[in-house]
Amino acid sequence: MRLFAALVPSTDAIEDLDEFLEPRRAAAPFRLAPPEQWHLTLAFMADVAQWRVEDLVDRLADVAARRTPFELSLHGGGAFPDAARAKVVWCGVAGAVEQVDALAQSTRAAANAAGARPDGGRFRAHLTMGRLSWPDEVSNWVRLLDTYSGPVWRAESLTLFASHLGEGPRRRPRHEVLAELPFGSDIRA
Repeated sequence: MRLFAALVPSTDAIEDLDEFLEPRRAAAPFRLAPPEQWHLTLAFMADVAQWRVEDLVDRLADVAARRTPFELSLHGGGAFPDAARAKVVWCGVAGAVEQVDALAQSTRAAANAAGARPDGGRFRAHLTMGRLSWPDEVSNWVRLLDTYSGPVWRAESLTLFASHLGEGPRRRPRHEVLAELPFGSDIRA
């Protein structure tokens, strides 16, 4: 199974960014991800055996229970690997970014412990706006996203998704929520 653990922005945050992008959507040189699939990936696991999922959920629930809610906003933007040869265009994150970084580290450790091997890429908190079929120059989009500053939202849970390739609209991935794991007050050393 293709799985990922993520933070899902509030409905207000998603609607605000969607409204900001709406008049520009047709001019995008990339496929914009549907707003209902927007999220901040903490750990991506490309190939997880079904029998490992229950252990993964238990370990991620423990990670979530050790966290308290924190505030974030969607802000600015960028491209991977860079604006001159972009394959991914993203919206950045502001606020308790250090909390997101720590949560990503704990989430990846839990995935490793469950045998769900997360990707080894360097982590940078972001929301993927869209992907390009081949590298392209997107400096105008990065400058545009740099003008964006969305409303503050409260991250209160960690969500584990399954990604089903080609099963969504226009053969895009379909994301299925496997578990929503609320943050708790179980702060242990």
